[in-house]
Amino acid sequence: MEIVLKPIGYVRTSLRDEEIRSVFDRSSVRGYIEVLPEYSQGLRGLEGFSHVIIIAYLHKVPYEARSTLLVKPRRLVTLGLKPEELPEVGVFATDSPHRPNPIALTIVELEKIEEDRLYVRGLDLYDGTPVLDIKPYDKGRSIVGFRIPEWLRRLEEKVREKTGLDITP
Repeated sequence: MEIVLKPIGYVRTSLRDEEIRSVFDRSSVRGYIEVLPEYSQGLRGLEGFSHVIIIAYLHKVPYEARSTLLVKPRRLVTLGLKPEELPEVGVFATDSPHRPNPIALTIVELEKIEEDRLYVRGLDLYDGTPVLDIKPYDKGRSIVGFRIPEWLRRLEEKVREKTGLDITP
């Protein structure tokens, strides 16, 4: 079976990849999704939603990284944890870009729509990232009372002890 996906648009941001990679609090990262003209009618009715879900293709992930199945959740290093404090877990238990199919799912705040541009805040995608789909974030997608594994709870507690930050949503 072959699956072929075509981008509907691209991420645009003025930040360099390294800047986006090093930001833990994404709420300050702004940019826009530039939707290709042939898909712009698909934006009708999206205004008024506070958040949207962006599904993107991580085009900068090297091919050899797609065989990675065990990783350490390294984004916590930006909050003061040492790499040796991080457990090695399966890639599907993390948001690592190194995975068999480098597809991203991110939820961003929708600030405004102007023509074929969705101005957003909370980006964790690089400039030029191909966007595969956009979906509204609505009540039906909201999860109350979700659980996280013990290993992640312990890491979050370490971050809280070191920085005073509560990274639990």
